[in-house]
Amino acid sequence: MCGRKTLTMSKKAIIEELMVDEWQVEDYSQSYNIAPTQNSLIMVQDKGSNIVREMRWGLIPGWSKNELRGSKMINARLETVTTKPSFKNLINENRCIVLSNGYYEWKQNGGRKAPFFIQKKDGGLMLFAGLWTTWSMSSKKVFTYTILTTKAQKDISAIHHRMPALIDKSKAEMWINLDNKFSEVEQELTDTSEMLNYYQVSDFVNKPNNNSVACIAPFKAPTKLNLFDDDQ
Repeated sequence: MCGRKTLTMSKKAIIEELMVDEWQVEDYSQSYNIAPTQNSLIMVQDKGSNIVREMRWGLIPGWSKNELRGSKMINARLETVTTKPSFKNLINENRCIVLSNGYYEWKQNGGRKAPFFIQKKDGGLMLFAGLWTTWSMSSKKVFTYTILTTKAQKDISAIHHRMPALIDKSKAEMWINLDNKFSEVEQELTDTSEMLNYYQVSDFVNKPNNNSVACIAPFKAPTKLNLFDDDQ
């Protein structure tokens, strides 16, 4: 799964790398700790143009009576996305790419969970396959998204058995071009050539309010002091 992520690249770098045609984000700020229900960047395609927008992480189905459901729908399993009522109508109409350059996963370690930071080996932009929708209540309109997940790569499975469905940059437009049916592009989500790297980080990232480079700093175990002289 994916429950926390980063996007620390500059606006200029994102636009250049993805050949963005329209940047529809008023106040973009880099983040080392993006949590569910927070806004972050996604890319869609409209009339052939690549458009970057800001949406809330955690999909709220159009039929939902309140916003609370969104906090539980941050991920959607690729294997069942065509059958689940919340997603099956979006898969051919509302596909998006979720922008990130790393995400966090927690590994069970005895009685506690240790956070790990996972990124591309070159530290570059990661493209997650996603779905988005619009939820309305009275005059309120909220744009939300979810991240598709798939079986983890061999190395990553040591931390967690699921991971975001990654899209190679060369195939990004294939995913968001809605002229392509899901059945035609689904295989691209499991055949990615992206090579990932990971390392343990500190519990500092556990609190969503903590948002600095310290979130991705490699974990250093505290030094145990020897209070006794071995020569005695």
